[in-house]
Amino acid sequence: LDPVASGLVPNLARPGGNVTGVLIAPEGTLAVKRLELLKETVPRVARIALLAPDDPGFALQMQETRSAARALAIELAVVTVRGGDYERAFADIAAARAGALLVGATTHFIVARRQIIDLAAKHRLPAIYEWPEQVEDGGLMSYGGSLRESYRRVAAYVDRIFKGARPAEMPVEQPTKFRLVINARTAKAIGLTLPQSVLLRADEVIQ
Repeated sequence: LDPVASGLVPNLARPGGNVTGVLIAPEGTLAVKRLELLKETVPRVARIALLAPDDPGFALQMQETRSAARALAIELAVVTVRGGDYERAFADIAAARAGALLVGATTHFIVARRQIIDLAAKHRLPAIYEWPEQVEDGGLMSYGGSLRESYRRVAAYVDRIFKGARPAEMPVEQPTKFRLVINARTAKAIGLTLPQSVLLRADEVIQ
């Protein structure tokens, strides 16, 4: 959810009113970077699937991902998960003959991450995620911030408010440190040889 686009705050630096907080993803999206990394990891891929939630709040990320795909000359197949039917969504991805998967950055897919990771492995589909916690659970690779760090920042904000700080004067924080995390075990399991150029750029490689 974009707090500015949704009207919760006028801007992130000066939220005003009684609303502030910590974003678990940066303002805008990291779609361009994630698609670049996925393309570099699977260089011959021509079509990439975007796994999207059935959620109007995903519109901005959808728009930015489409723009990024056009800029990279990648054919994008958008597959929406409806009614929590992930099996059907992955059947649609297979039918679209997508050679790799970009998992949308949304809390819907954090909750269902185990199911998504297992289905990506079943279909031997290279996939990139938003958060390193998804890679720790068996996803192939991620580029983004950290859920754990975001939760720590939320706790710090709550503590400040209880001690008398005014939410109107507390900027809405967003992550500024982004890490590339790769699971080498998952790559081996799906028969993917990781390019050395990608491995050298990784902040962490899970063996």
